This record gives sequence, structure tokens and C-alpha cells, in this order.
Amino acid sequence: MSSSTRNRRRSYALTYAGYIVAALIFFVPVLFMLWSAFRSNVDITGSIFNIATPLTLDNFINLFERFDFIYYIRNSFIIAGGSTILGLLFGVPAAYVIARRTIPGIGFSTLLARMAPGVLFVVPFFIMSMKIGATSNDALNFMVLIAAHLIITLPLCIWLLIPFYEEIPKSLEEAALIDGCSPMQRFTQVVLPLVTPGISVAVTLSFIFSWNYFLFALALASSNTMPLPVIAFNFIGQGSSDYGGLMAASTLISLPAIILTIVAQRWLVRGLTGGAVK
Repeated sequence: MSSSTRNRRRSYALTYAGYIVAALIFFVPVLFMLWSAFRSNVDITGSIFNIATPLTLDNFINLFERFDFIYYIRNSFIIAGGSTILGLLFGVPAAYVIARRTIPGIGFSTLLARMAPGVLFVVPFFIMSMKIGATSNDALNFMVLIAAHLIITLPLCIWLLIPFYEEIPKSLEEAALIDGCSPMQRFTQVVLPLVTPGISVAVTLSFIFSWNYFLFALALASSNTMPLPVIAFNFIGQGSSDYGGLMAASTLISLPAIILTIVAQRWLVRGLTGGAVK
């Protein structure tokens, strides 16, 4: 066996070992969450690694008996869905202008809002919420929460879509101009179909990040607009904690994001790889 063959096999072995370690890091906590969701609180705290403990649906039953879980799922969909749709509505044309006008500084400045800690925005939004009476008006409260979550979704949409627009040759738009297309027609009929993979990435990541975000909902939501992540926080107390209920709630909270990722997997992989190639 030649030295080059040995080196190649060693390289393959190290690569697959890295894949296995990465899979363990990412999937073991998820599997533990799923397993613990079907175990009693005593079994979780007393025998974490005992696989012989019986499984039960009591955590999920108690979850729906204790909370109106469907109601909080609706609230999460309103907030995450609304902020994702508005983020796309403003971010798709904004990224196009930034890419075509070659002004990356604006794109980076929008990303700064995403990089800043969320606590910087909580106090201004809370004061605004109090001024307009959003704490006692569910519709206004949803609007405030969606506006706050735009800090997450809008910079993400803009930053993700800029590379996709930059890859589109300007000659395509010039050809459409010669054919008599207006600026709006060039954008909607020529450019947008070519950035569909990037839009799918922006939709998926924006929805997941908004769905899982905790701080804005904790500080700004009223009892009628409370989303799921804050409800899961109620299972942790100072004196005792319901770990089984917490794992059951976490499982249900994770399901929409997992389903969305599975459904959009084909476009997601294509978009993540396509936007990285010049």
C-alpha cells in the first residue's frame, strides 16, 4: 500500500470521525429531550441513563390540561409568521437595491441590529408599548411583538439575499429592458425566480429564529399574546421543576421548526450552497 493511499484513508477516517462527533453533539441533546418527554419527573431526576424505565404520555396529557396549548401555538404562529412575512416584504427589495447599487455598508449596518443583544431593544419597545396602550389591547400587542421580531428577521433576510442578487448577471435585466419590461417587471419576472433558493433559506431561518426567540415575548407579551417559549419557562420553579413537562413542551415547540426544515430541505440545501459560490 502506497503512502498516498494510506494518507487518503487516514484523511477519510478523520473526516468521518469528525462527522460522528458533530452528529453526537447535535443529536444527543435532541434525542435526550425526546426520550425524557415520555418519562416521569422522578425517573428523569433519579435515573437519567436507565433505559429500562417505563415510558408514559402523562407529560403531554398534563401539558394540555394545565395550559391551553393550542392557543399559545396560535400566538407563536402569528408572531413568527407575521415577522417572517414582513421581513421578506421589506428585505427582498432592500437586498436587491443594496446589491445593484453596490452599497454593502448598508447591508452590514442592518446586520448590526441582529448582532446586538436583544436587551438593548426591550426598554424602548416596552415604553412604546405602554404609550400606545398595547398591554391592554391584544391586536396592538401582537403588532408590537411582530415589530420587535423584525429586528431578527429583516436583517437576516437582507444579508442572506444579497449574495444571490449579486450572482445574477446584469445582462439578463438589460435584455429584459430591451424587450420592453418595466423595472417592476424585470424584478418580479426575471430576478425573483432566480433567487427562489435564497428566499427559501431566508423564510426557513427567519421563522425558526423568530419562533424560538424568548426575550421579546417575556418582556412585551401580555397573558393573551404569550407564545410557546415563555410557556415552557413556567415548568422551571425556584423550589421544584417539572422536567418531564418541560421536555414535552420543548418537543412540541420544536416540531414546527423541524417540519418546516424537512419540507424546505431541498430548497434549503440548494440555497445555502448556491449563495456561497461566486
